[in-house]
Amino acid sequence: MVIKVFLASSSGSTAIKKKQQDVVGFLEALKVEYDPLDIACNEENRMWMRQNVPEEKKPANGIPLPPQIFNEESYCGDYDTFFDAKEDNSVYAFLGLPPPPGSKEAEQADKAHIVENGNHVEEMNGDLDDSIEVPVKERNGDAHDEEQAAEEEEGEVAEGETADDEAMEEETAGDEAPADEEDEEAVEETDETHAEEEEQDEADDDREEEDLQSEEEEELRQLEEEEEAEVQEEEEGDVEETQEEEVE
Repeated sequence: MVIKVFLASSSGSTAIKKKQQDVVGFLEALKVEYDPLDIACNEENRMWMRQNVPEEKKPANGIPLPPQIFNEESYCGDYDTFFDAKEDNSVYAFLGLPPPPGSKEAEQADKAHIVENGNHVEEMNGDLDDSIEVPVKERNGDAHDEEQAAEEEEGEVAEGETADDEAMEEETAGDEAPADEEDEEAVEETDETHAEEEEQDEADDDREEEDLQSEEEEELRQLEEEEEAEVQEEEEGDVEETQEEEVE
């Protein structure tokens, strides 16, 4: 399939030149192969373009202006329809070409295909379900039984969860209470131990002070005794000297 783009190389209209550049530039960006056909220098190209543009796509004056795009003999559209396809990410569909894998247009096509198949399957399932006739009474009875069973199961589950929650709370409370008591007992024991240690230290200090006092007192007594002994010796010495002098 060859994409044909009819252009006017020597057009004096700036708008036409810009539209032609937009179409050609976008096709080149997409790496779409196309065949540019000049209608300004080739009368056959101009006549073929005018004859193959559908009547409903021609302007009011009946003369289509470039750029005009074809896929082989099939008409794709003019600049306006090309621009709309570009905005909708459907250029390949506009050109009649399969979108390359990984492109946005390919992803959109896959999603649309999945949605269509899904709807088709759902419709078929719906038809199959409708084709099976079940008495209304039986359907209602089954539905009622199912609803009742579901409610009973929900009630049992709720009761079980409530019981489990209460058991967990009791266990948690039981665990927390002994832990608190143990902590308090540990704190009390620590305080008592600390108090005993302080008392022991105070007692040791008192004993040391008493020992020091006893030692000082003992030393004082010894000094006093020594002084008394010296005094006695001196007195005795004086008495002996006096007696000797008297004897003389």
